[in-house]
Amino acid sequence: MFSRLMVLAIAACAACTPLAERAALAPIPSALELRPLVGSAMIRTVSLPTYAAGEEIAFKTADNLITLREDVLWADEPERAVTLILTRTVGDILNTDVGPDPWPFVGLPDVSVDVRVERMLGGVDGTFQLTGQFFVASEAAAFRDSTHSFEISEPMTDATVASISAAQSAALLKLAEQIAATLGR
Repeated sequence: MFSRLMVLAIAACAACTPLAERAALAPIPSALELRPLVGSAMIRTVSLPTYAAGEEIAFKTADNLITLREDVLWADEPERAVTLILTRTVGDILNTDVGPDPWPFVGLPDVSVDVRVERMLGGVDGTFQLTGQFFVASEAAAFRDSTHSFEISEPMTDATVASISAAQSAALLKLAEQIAATLGR
């Protein structure tokens, strides 16, 4: 009896709490077209800092503190969304098989790309920063393993969620183009 009342109370409270709005990242198509040096590539699940991996939207304040907005949440899990955007964009640039981890095709990919983000954050200074490293490892082809750093800054028009989202999408486009440039010519 007690557990049934508890379930009903929790359900009633959940119904009274307004749901947060959701913001989606939109991939930006690249004008870059490269000839691939590999037949296939896997983008491993992107590693994000803790503040960027949650559904809350992170923002750097004037005091250099990271604050999380809870009124608007990301529409998708950030690691998944970033991985899929990079996968799609790199595949479009190279016009070859590019898939996320776990590898959706039969056999091994020629290379895997492991992206580790150190900073993915917009701030009151009007700049969105995306920094980190990506690693290319040969899986099934004779391709030289390599390490690459990236430091991408995108301007933001203001501190709104729409501006943060647009700047993040533009930064991810630049990162995808950098990754594609290491796998093509």
